[in-house]
Amino acid sequence: MIKPIYVLNGPNLNRLGVREPEIYGRTTLSEIETMCREAAGGQPIEFRQSNREYELIEWIHEAIDRAGGIIINPAAFTFTSIALLDALKMFPGPIIELHISNIHRREAIYHESLVSPVATAVIAGLGAQGYPLAVRAIQHLTS
Repeated sequence: MIKPIYVLNGPNLNRLGVREPEIYGRTTLSEIETMCREAAGGQPIEFRQSNREYELIEWIHEAIDRAGGIIINPAAFTFTSIALLDALKMFPGPIIELHISNIHRREAIYHESLVSPVATAVIAGLGAQGYPLAVRAIQHLTS
């Protein structure tokens, strides 16, 4: 049985398409979900978004038992959540940390990720196109 890929999205990403389009573009989260499902070529995708830290942690716990890989855009939690880091440390498979913008070209507060030390890979700055690339990368890492 092929395990699903979990694509987890953090706070404010439900506002993609209208939130700071000069930074994040005009692609909506719903359109990104479609892009991920197309890139997966039939492999199951669990695509989720929450503004609540605890909910993301619960989904990571679920993924520990179910997922082949995790793609996570932790958004602001990237820089603040030790709890998210601790949950991701328990995941036995590949983890791709994803950011729509290049966090290293932004203000200094965005330069130090708490997630990167446990990520297999990081994709940043490719806009919405980073998501289907991450799906294919997870498939490669789990094949």
